[in-house]
Amino acid sequence: MKTDLIVVGSGIVGLATAFLAHEKGLSVRVIDRSERPVGSSIMNFGHACFTGQADSTMDMAWVSRQGWIRAAETVGLWAKNSGTYVPAMTEAQMQVLEEFARHRGDEQVQLLESKMVGAKIGNPGLPSVGGAWFPLDMRVNPREAAPKLAAWLAQQGVIFQWLHEVREVASGTVVTNRGVFEAERVICCPNYFLTQLFPQLADKFSVRVCTLTMALIERPKRVPADIALFTGTSLARYDGFTGMPSMLKLKKELKENAPELVDCVANLMATGIPEGIFVGDSHSYALSPDPFMDHDVAQLLIDGVGEYFAIKNPRVIQRWQGRYADSPSVNVILEHPDEQTVVAVVTSGIGMTLSFGVADLALNGRGNVTF
Repeated sequence: MKTDLIVVGSGIVGLATAFLAHEKGLSVRVIDRSERPVGSSIMNFGHACFTGQADSTMDMAWVSRQGWIRAAETVGLWAKNSGTYVPAMTEAQMQVLEEFARHRGDEQVQLLESKMVGAKIGNPGLPSVGGAWFPLDMRVNPREAAPKLAAWLAQQGVIFQWLHEVREVASGTVVTNRGVFEAERVICCPNYFLTQLFPQLADKFSVRVCTLTMALIERPKRVPADIALFTGTSLARYDGFTGMPSMLKLKKELKENAPELVDCVANLMATGIPEGIFVGDSHSYALSPDPFMDHDVAQLLIDGVGEYFAIKNPRVIQRWQGRYADSPSVNVILEHPDEQTVVAVVTSGIGMTLSFGVADLALNGRGNVTF
């Protein structure tokens, strides 16, 4: 049966695309190489950090936020508007937060006194100099969001072709290892498998695989289950903060005071779920990454988060290596190889954040776009 749309990939970008297309009344088929969502979308923090995006990306971020809200209400996903807390442990970190607050305004950034930020994250004794709260950021459970969204779409009549490895896409035709399918349009969301499906695009943007060191640790009851915690390394990594006047001072401070975190390209952060606290993450880049995790790096991240929450000897429940597509030059790729095909890939660690915004552009945009 020919459908209005084929979506290649059942990661969160692909599922968001299928959800928006279903909202429009289109007939949709989703094709994926696995038999359920098991990729990058379930390996991450479940953190939608809209506030931390670059100014140029904010329109897409707000569209994505509305998409998450609608999906949560429609599907019954757990999606909490709990915001992000950022304790400032040094004056340089606080300066960046103050500059960012002036830049974005009270709706997006609320500065906090030291006692308040410690109390909010469940550690009243945290020796911070202050901090901030980003009230518009959201939390989802990454282990439930994509699977539940896929299940709901299937119940609504979206066709899922599981265990189909896509070999070729062109002019409304998708060839897999198990069959041939046709649609008026095809939107490909292949994540780092872009290197196999559209190698010329992968080469154009130097797409590679980013691997992350991740863990789930036991969560004390005093730490909120919907917590999202950023640290100084987060400020140095997210594009929304990097243009602040004090950023160079902060990066210099991190190199001097936390060289181990800088060396493993860490974004020390944490999010909570009922089962524990997600801890991460380091970043390593390769076309064919090794599967091995460095024990010292993993322990560095676990101990670092433990200090913020005053957790001595955190008990590790699970460890894993996360993976996502990365490009050194762009965060989002939206390309049109032909009139009936769109390629949509988030090439940074913000796929959960921008998913519905990217999906909206893939469905409604015209021409090639990068961010």
